[in-house]
Amino acid sequence: MKLNSLRYFAVLAEELHFGRAADRLAITQPPLSLAIKALEEELGVRLLLRSSKHVELTPAGSAFLEEARQILDRVARASSIALAVASGSRGRLDVGMAGSLVYRGVPAIVQRFDTDAHGIELILHEMSTAEQLQGLLHGQLDAGFLNAFVVPPQLRSLPLVDDEFVLCLPAAHRYAGAKAVDLGDLCEERFVMFSRDVSPANYDNVIAIFSRAGVHPKTVHAARQWLTIVAMVAEGLGVSLVPRSLARSRVDNVRFVPFTGASAITPALLVWNPARTSPALEKFVASAGSTIEGLRGAMLPMPSRKQQQGRSNLIKRPHQR
Repeated sequence: MKLNSLRYFAVLAEELHFGRAADRLAITQPPLSLAIKALEEELGVRLLLRSSKHVELTPAGSAFLEEARQILDRVARASSIALAVASGSRGRLDVGMAGSLVYRGVPAIVQRFDTDAHGIELILHEMSTAEQLQGLLHGQLDAGFLNAFVVPPQLRSLPLVDDEFVLCLPAAHRYAGAKAVDLGDLCEERFVMFSRDVSPANYDNVIAIFSRAGVHPKTVHAARQWLTIVAMVAEGLGVSLVPRSLARSRVDNVRFVPFTGASAITPALLVWNPARTSPALEKFVASAGSTIEGLRGAMLPMPSRKQQQGRSNLIKRPHQR
């Protein structure tokens, strides 16, 4: 059944006059008559009763008209949706997020995009860094907020706002009220560590800090999320190094204390696969870049020049694609 036949029938049913219907359709009457006849033959029913002076719908024609209008409306809607998606004004984006990055500006990025592109539905999925990379490489995610310094060469990335590691201590710890602690003074402490299989970048980064400080941490527990580590410290299960932004989680019974002897920034990127780009994704990346620039220097105090010089001697951020 051709859509033109449905459209011809719907217009004729509204006009109940072949001449006027033909004028509206910008065709002559013979093609209109032939189309209606072919439609009736295909359906096996009479849709119209017609004479030289009169046209009216049969009961079957009236019932068919309602269905035909719904079909035509759905086709028109489908066409509009396709055009909107192609132009980037409508669509859906599935975006991964490492849980702790909710404190690194991700909500602001999402809210800004929702305001700027309200026709595009953005769904956040909490996932580990390893899971996100697999999802991006296999087309299961459009983008991801993850913990890493570098990503596979097939992907592109944009760094989030900088963050630094600090000590996470139980509130009753002897150093909980200190302004800063030498990391070497904690060499006998029991540490809660990030699980390496979830995010090698986080684990390796923490181990590198300990190595530079000459500390060999006694690992007693391994967790899959930064917030879990903070909760375990709050329960007295050990101490840890965590991103400073986690202080914004306001977990009770913990203190976040700067340390000396070694320092490092915590890696965090917005990552996407350019091989699977779309107008909606391009708008999201552009919006996120603008929001991140606005957040830089606002979410966390800027480190001192001395801290910046010390950081540059310890870890240099690789060039991001």
